[in-house]
Amino acid sequence: MISCQPSAKTIGKIEVSYWEKWTSFERDAMQAVVDEFNRSQDKIFVNMLTVSQIDQKAMLAIAGGEPPDIVGLFSGNTNVYAEKNALMPLDDYLKEAHITKDDYIPIFWDMCQYHGHTCALPPTPATIALHWNKTMLKNAGLDLERPPRTIQELDAFAEKLTLRDKDGNITQIGFMPMEPGWWNWSWGYFFGGRLWDGGERITANAPENIQAFGWIESYTKKYGVAYLNSFRGGFGNFDSPQNGFLAGKVAMEIQGVWMYNFIDKHAPGLQWGAAPFPTVRRDMPPTTVAEADILAIPNGAAHPREAFEFIKFVNSQHGMELLCMGQRKFTPLRKVSREFLARHPNPYIKVFIDLAKSPGAFTDPPIGIWNEYSDEVNSAIQKVWLQQGTPEGILGDVQARTQKKWDREVRRMKRLGEM
Repeated sequence: MISCQPSAKTIGKIEVSYWEKWTSFERDAMQAVVDEFNRSQDKIFVNMLTVSQIDQKAMLAIAGGEPPDIVGLFSGNTNVYAEKNALMPLDDYLKEAHITKDDYIPIFWDMCQYHGHTCALPPTPATIALHWNKTMLKNAGLDLERPPRTIQELDAFAEKLTLRDKDGNITQIGFMPMEPGWWNWSWGYFFGGRLWDGGERITANAPENIQAFGWIESYTKKYGVAYLNSFRGGFGNFDSPQNGFLAGKVAMEIQGVWMYNFIDKHAPGLQWGAAPFPTVRRDMPPTTVAEADILAIPNGAAHPREAFEFIKFVNSQHGMELLCMGQRKFTPLRKVSREFLARHPNPYIKVFIDLAKSPGAFTDPPIGIWNEYSDEVNSAIQKVWLQQGTPEGILGDVQARTQKKWDREVRRMKRLGEM
């Protein structure tokens, strides 16, 4: 277990242990909120510790009966943890604090729910969008201020923006579906698909998902998987000037609201833009993956009421804007000050806020087997990328395996009266 020696700051106060995953400036932003909370009253002292692989270590601590009082997880952990009865429902505390769903952009409130209970609150949200290099578009004879709006336009732009040397090696590419490869499970949504029908049916092999996988396959067929992998293999770490987009090797990329931070750090002179990622049809609403970090109280926490006092402070307008400005994100709250928006350094911050409010915003399916399901989809997309089968066949296999697992889960939930 991670421990901390008592200090003069904690004498006479209830010490609340808080495990968080953040490092660098993101940790510093939350530490500023922790410090302000600790100064604001004389009964509670929050001690924040950075913990790597937090989703695994926190679950082990909870199972072992020695959890922290607060844990900072990812929104995708909500259902997995709640399904294992690892999180304390916050409903009574929220009622006392007069915190309701009306305080939040709906999608961020919804991702903290499990079977009618609020199991966490979202401190920092994110949406993803198309990022493009304006200089590269201009050099290719394209309008630098007008990004592609459909998948078909994206493909046409990508072709114009891709360059090869005399030996056929790619030296610059317009777009690659596998770069950065963080949301492989989501591509079907940009084609109008879904991975789950909201009930008893997994929909991995829905026609729209097959179409999306066929689109991914078209890139390997057009550009050559060996050439693509060799080109991508030359990129450095994401958080470095050798990042493919930051180095001017990739003209267009799907990335999150946090990308501004890395542009500012590693490529401050980059001329770039951000807009909703293209969809297969113009009549579709702006489409995006919505994510959030979450703050939760583990079951078995020693100081749950004091832990909630801190979570409540973070979820105040002041606390949230302090944190989200420090991390250069937007807030999940409906109410936001004019000063926050006026001072925000990301020139496209409103793009990401509007995407969160779009009816086309979506999250990973809120099902307890999501970890296994996402692993299946990631494996499937790798097979498509390497042309190791057809999209129909590969997704058909995912459908069969995942539906079998989901059937077992559905039967279990029905026995417990949870469905």
